[in-house]
Amino acid sequence: MTEFWLISAPGEKTCQQTWDKLMTATTRTNNLSTNNKFNIPDLKVGTLDVLVGLSDELAKLDSFVESVVKKVAQYMADVLEDSRDKVQENLLANGVDLVTYVTRFQWDMAKYPIKQSLKNISEIVSKQVSQIDNDLKARASAYNNLKGNLQNLERKNAGSLLTRSLADIVKKDDFVLDSEYLITMLVVVPKTNYADWQRTYETLSEMVVPRSTNLLFEDHDSGLFTVTLFRKAIDDFRHKARENKFTVRDFQYNEEEMKADKEEMTRLSTDKKKQFGPLVRWLKVNFSEAFIAWIHIKALRVFVESVLRYGLPVNFQAMLLQPNKKNMKKLREVLYDLYKHLDSSAAAIIDQSAMDIPGLNLSQQEYYPYVYYKIDCNLLDFK
Repeated sequence: MTEFWLISAPGEKTCQQTWDKLMTATTRTNNLSTNNKFNIPDLKVGTLDVLVGLSDELAKLDSFVESVVKKVAQYMADVLEDSRDKVQENLLANGVDLVTYVTRFQWDMAKYPIKQSLKNISEIVSKQVSQIDNDLKARASAYNNLKGNLQNLERKNAGSLLTRSLADIVKKDDFVLDSEYLITMLVVVPKTNYADWQRTYETLSEMVVPRSTNLLFEDHDSGLFTVTLFRKAIDDFRHKARENKFTVRDFQYNEEEMKADKEEMTRLSTDKKKQFGPLVRWLKVNFSEAFIAWIHIKALRVFVESVLRYGLPVNFQAMLLQPNKKNMKKLREVLYDLYKHLDSSAAAIIDQSAMDIPGLNLSQQEYYPYVYYKIDCNLLDFK
């Protein structure tokens, strides 16, 4: 993905001349950037007071909408388990990749009617994106709970024999059940101690049934053995086993409980699969909606700022630059030389920031003699 600079400069005799000048300075001779005209329709200007207030509101709305776009994108990555290719395939705007959408931007007249005031258009965006944000929180919470419960059950069915669920390992035939006197116990024995176990288990305490041990299951560290003994010897056997580095698991064979656990696992797994498809579709649709809204906010900001800076009648050219990564600093210098006549105070700020004066307000360093907003299409932090 990539970074764009959305800028505007006042029309010379015509806006085409402004465009030609930029192309000559940045592309035709030195390949500093790839440029596209950025089409903004004839929006309703309104009063100066409204424009000044709107400028601040749009800055806040820009940050909010960008944060929602990133949240939806990041949650898409979480749901698709960080598969970079799959995520990028689904992060589209109006069915095309983000770079194509931005470079070929066309105002959506149906969603954001230009007969409405600028304030109304910004409120339409705000309401729409707030709804996406709220829906995302609700959907993410439901899916995360389901996923968390499933992971907890999966963890129980994996890991060390000392702690994991034994429901999928043991079966009814492994136990002496319904006996008043006898009980079958499960013992975890380190692999290095198998020989010790076989040699000593019958004599660890009194009343152990001879030749009653069987290996049911083993992982890379240990094995799970059965042993049958008289109930009255349980405590003594447990104590002696611990002294010999054998661990008796607290386990009672309960078919109903184990069946319920398996059914819960199946239910959660099925529910997760059922929710996965609709959730990805929702994320795909609403990422597109949020991203489109975000670029419209950028267009509104360029329009408002251009009118405030360059005055009426409306006469400016909005231009989208995709900087060549290696030449970003040079591109800034060329743009400064091209437009420094527009605002002498900006020239002073840039001169000062180059000198790195202590105490200078850093936020001013994003101020240029031309209208400028960054659009960063790199929305994901892949680990």
